Amino acid sequence: MERYRKQRDADTRRGDPVKAVGFTGRRVTLSPVRSFGLRATPKQSGFTLIELVMTITIMTILTLGVMPLVKVSVKRQREQQLRDALRQMRIAVDEFHRDTVGMVCTGGVAPPLQGQAQPIPIDPRSKVAISDCTIFGVDNPDRYPPDLDTLVSGVNVTPRGGAGTGGQGLQSTGTRTGDSSSVLGSQLSTKKKVYLRAIPVDPMTGKAEWDLRSCYDASDAGSWGGENVFDIRSKSKETALNGEKYSDW
Repeated sequence: MERYRKQRDADTRRGDPVKAVGFTGRRVTLSPVRSFGLRATPKQSGFTLIELVMTITIMTILTLGVMPLVKVSVKRQREQQLRDALRQMRIAVDEFHRDTVGMVCTGGVAPPLQGQAQPIPIDPRSKVAISDCTIFGVDNPDRYPPDLDTLVSGVNVTPRGGAGTGGQGLQSTGTRTGDSSSVLGSQLSTKKKVYLRAIPVDPMTGKAEWDLRSCYDASDAGSWGGENVFDIRSKSKETALNGEKYSDW
């Protein structure tokens, strides 16, 4: 028995599992980890194949459900950008036209508006009057801007001498309409006014190109007459979220 005990102790010190026969004759297995009092390494946990498949399936369903909402949100944002661009250009056109009322051309008096029977009241929002008549052709008696580039490059203007009516032009303090001193004072105070910083880019087409309408074109005209710029529309033929065509905005 002493021989078996010594052999068991020697095998245990080497760290090898030992199969020994005890006094009772039972076979036992001695673990080297337990013999030295060390803890066994815990089994590492992970995802099974079924768990991975279920996770990927759920993520795919969520992605397919969110994508349409993202597309609608992006389209709505582009539509708002289109509305802002159209509003900006139309405001510039209206402001330009207001500044033509009661205008006095550099070096002389501009001819009255066609069909003007009596002076037209000047809009109080207009603080200057356009003084360059060369930008208006004979086919543009209503004096809307000839093109969008004119709004960006600017035109010569002179400050108004005060509230009044159309046809009075620009007056210097203490002078009468038509006096040479009034015309000279207007020429000396001539400045250039820009109505539009830059031609906006159409968010629907990605280009700074627009469909133009003159005040003589029909609302459903397929092309621009070229006399002036009365309205601006998008060239996109796509349909908006509200069912309208962008070209009809």
